Amino acid sequence: ELILTRRLLLAKQLLTETTLPVTEIAFASGFGSLRRFNDAFSRRYGLPPSRLRKAADPLGPKADADSLTLQLSYRPPFDWKGILAFLGARAAAGVEAVDGDRYLRTARLGSASGWISVRERADRNVLLVTLSHSLTPAVPALLGRLRHLFDLGARPDLIGAHLAQDPLLAPAVADCPGLRVPGAFDGFELAVRAVLGQQISVGAATELAGRFAAAFGDPIATGHPALSRLAPTAARIADTPGERIAELGIIRQRAHAIAAIAKEMADGRLRLEPGADPDEVIARLRALPGIGEWTAGYLAMRALRWPDAFLPTDLVVRNRTGLDADAIAARAAAWSPWRSYALLHLWRSDRPDLRSASGTAASSRRARPGLPAAG
Repeated sequence: ELILTRRLLLAKQLLTETTLPVTEIAFASGFGSLRRFNDAFSRRYGLPPSRLRKAADPLGPKADADSLTLQLSYRPPFDWKGILAFLGARAAAGVEAVDGDRYLRTARLGSASGWISVRERADRNVLLVTLSHSLTPAVPALLGRLRHLFDLGARPDLIGAHLAQDPLLAPAVADCPGLRVPGAFDGFELAVRAVLGQQISVGAATELAGRFAAAFGDPIATGHPALSRLAPTAARIADTPGERIAELGIIRQRAHAIAAIAKEMADGRLRLEPGADPDEVIARLRALPGIGEWTAGYLAMRALRWPDAFLPTDLVVRNRTGLDADAIAARAAAWSPWRSYALLHLWRSDRPDLRSASGTAASSRRARPGLPAAG
């Protein structure tokens, strides 16, 4: 019943916000046939799907033949500029880009591939997602990934009220009540980025991520000059020797760590996606070569959407609190179950010049030996 409800709600959205033919909407919503869709819709709402098409389009002009635009709602406030700054600083060339107030990226979900553009409509508390028509068969999965990427399910009122009880965090929460924890569009893509970011600056790691995508990502035509590559898949890299990855200028240990993660994910032993058990995933990651506590926790926070992840050994956290790792962990216990948000507040307040969730201080200077950058 829950699955049927979700399919029907998506169908209603596609009927009112796009000009897709009803048959395409039926399949894009997850129904196996047009007859089943019509029957379920009529039984649930007491009218045929075509009746809904008479409703006014809240997005304005209809999308063209090559794309469609949908809305994703959020609870305000929402720090759109901050999340764009965070993602833009880490965007792999060819795969992702931030263009003004828009987030752009390529996407591959199953056999469907194409491009996405996301911008905010603050007056309606929604994000407007424009996607290439080629991604229509994957709309349910695509919207789910974007909700995770932009942390659209967050309750900033509840999170902020809880964290503001600590005087250390209260000013940061007041300064940015709409802070979100950026998720991951793809778990393996984030894992590669996190490994590349170990002990180097965010800028240097981003350059390596672009090389990695250029070498192992499939080319794609998008019509957007900044988008030309699909992110490399775990299956592709699992069959790639670590030495081949190292040829891109990546330290050998990290190249082999990337290959090991790819093998684990391709074989189904490692799931870097929401719903996976954080303790189990962290343990599996820590067992791999070149993956330490910081990287494993960072991936749990973003790829698994674990709201209570925390990194007590993080350099910025130590500098901001003036405490050692044990004392930080003890104080952070009171921040549970929202320690991921506390971490982002500490990172953000370390860079007041950016006024956004910009990651650790490594974004502007090299990380100290033995300590990772922000991934």
